[in-house]
Amino acid sequence: MLLIQNAHVIDPASGRSEECDILVQGERIAQIGKSLPAPEGECGIIDARGLVAAPGLVDVHVHFREPGFTYKEDIHTGAAAAARGGFTTVVMMANTKPAIDNRETLAYVLEKGRRTGIHVLSCASVTVGLGGRELTSMEELAELGAAGFTDDGIPLLEESLVRRAMERAAALDKPVSLHEEDPGLIENNGIHRGKASEYFQMGGSPREAEISLVERDLRLALETGARVNIQHISARESVELLRQAKKQGAAVHGEATPHHFTLTQEAAIRYGTLAKMNPPLREEADRQAIIQGLADGTIDMIATDHAPHAPWEKDRPVAQAPSGIIGLETALPLAITGLVDTGCLSMEQLIGLMSTNPARLYGLDAGYLAQGGPADIVLLDPGAEVVPGEYASRSSNTPFTGWRLRGRVVKTIASGRVVYCNGCGNVF
Repeated sequence: MLLIQNAHVIDPASGRSEECDILVQGERIAQIGKSLPAPEGECGIIDARGLVAAPGLVDVHVHFREPGFTYKEDIHTGAAAAARGGFTTVVMMANTKPAIDNRETLAYVLEKGRRTGIHVLSCASVTVGLGGRELTSMEELAELGAAGFTDDGIPLLEESLVRRAMERAAALDKPVSLHEEDPGLIENNGIHRGKASEYFQMGGSPREAEISLVERDLRLALETGARVNIQHISARESVELLRQAKKQGAAVHGEATPHHFTLTQEAAIRYGTLAKMNPPLREEADRQAIIQGLADGTIDMIATDHAPHAPWEKDRPVAQAPSGIIGLETALPLAITGLVDTGCLSMEQLIGLMSTNPARLYGLDAGYLAQGGPADIVLLDPGAEVVPGEYASRSSNTPFTGWRLRGRVVKTIASGRVVYCNGCGNVF
């Protein structure tokens, strides 16, 4: 058993925001209340005075690179990074090698995930080999445990195929997550077409590349009734299209990444390949629109798009280097510093965006604190300084190293076990 005392408990699912205790028994929460007595027998006690206790964070967009690219990350190191960042549940993307488009590969990654200290789930790909032409055996993959479907990293271009995928996903009650960039409009991806592309003397990625596919897929979602997630929104027009689709009753959701609500194309000029990602960092008006979308509920989730790369890959010229940055260990302090401390969001809103809402999208038993509920808890100190620099991830490709941020994860508890504590690292 474990008794967490004197914490400020925030649970967006119930609206609770008050100082109280949490008693954990086994993998579940036995009781939440004020001044709970320590039970008889062996019981660990955590004095959480001055700390926030929130449901463990949930990230529905991570790349753990296994199988095929374990020199960048593997499931164990990715889970360690997640735990250090306060995440107790993550959903892996399917763009591995081989792709997660078959029962053997899906079974492999799910089994590896079960050996970590947190809950590691996985999507399966929408199309065979991420080729965009033939749908996978979605029914079989869902039965085997696929959390949802995505070809993330590669946009789906054939409208009839996207429609069929949405129809099948709707019948299975599984979400479809979509990477929205039309390659036909892009010349050298990862850098915004504008000031940044001019600086690097390359074509870059125009906002229209995202807008065109977002517009199409929101329409298809409305027509099919599918649960659709628009991934890593970067353009202000996409935010408004999502807002209007929700008003029309579509079951659509949107992600914002910490880098897209924190940085603009000027960061690409400053940090080079460490700030190269798909879709790219855009303009200040886009960043502000994303923040407004988070504040008014248009964008439902903060997701990291954790994308590790080896140092030698990022050391290439901008046009040749891969896109993406790591994000699991910096997401919470970036959000607290950039959104809560600035008054854009309350802490309750932030926890909803990083835990409750993504859990609901994927239908997970996660993202809430309640008697009988899962003992997945993050203890955090919102005012403590954090300076990123040492990572549990195998990779360190991020522009945020050395930034002075606020919001430290003190302990991460998954299924009733402390899997990370500040000062002693990971314990799995």
